[in-house]
Amino acid sequence: EVPGNQESRAGIGRDPTQLSALVDELQRNLGGVGRNGPAMYALSAIDIALWDIAGKLAGLPLYRLLGGAARNELPAYASLLRYAEPAAVTHYVERALKRGYRHIKLHEITVPPIKAARAAAGPDIPIMIDCNCPWTIDEAIKMARTLQEFNPTWLEEPIWPPEDHAGLARVRDHGGLPTAAGENAMLPEFKSMFEHAALAYAQPSITKVGGVTQ
Repeated sequence: EVPGNQESRAGIGRDPTQLSALVDELQRNLGGVGRNGPAMYALSAIDIALWDIAGKLAGLPLYRLLGGAARNELPAYASLLRYAEPAAVTHYVERALKRGYRHIKLHEITVPPIKAARAAAGPDIPIMIDCNCPWTIDEAIKMARTLQEFNPTWLEEPIWPPEDHAGLARVRDHGGLPTAAGENAMLPEFKSMFEHAALAYAQPSITKVGGVTQ
């Protein structure tokens, strides 16, 4: 049994617009199971739902609740799968461009398909490379230097383990390419990455980091 008022602890009957108080209480109550991973993913879902309720009660979209928008449009990039074959990459880059995308993200970790992507896209289309943590620090530095000729906008999650923020900073410093990371990171990890100057682009995921409030 849960001691005390079970309904209060479950949040039943509470004011859903008291976002900060509710989220803080939830995080503190669940601190014993860790402040990352599945527990934080669940809290992210609850937080997003609370913001959705707040928006419906106010009759406003989320961006208005957060203070409004500074622009009317945002660029979108085509995020391709990992194909490994240059011909396949050429096909999907060309298809994305025909659909109107002007930014392309690859998930390739070898030179030939990346070279094919740049050839298909031309020199002016931004290309990002998401590696999904395949390399050691030294391997990542070597690959970053090799990939410089294709002018990628960023090199995303190049090292394993991803928690080695000092190592990621070395890749940024010695590889010669902007780095990106954070899809699976929690707030303390972002603090560490910033302190190590490991990132050019921070990439928090709203569904993992704790929701809109974070």
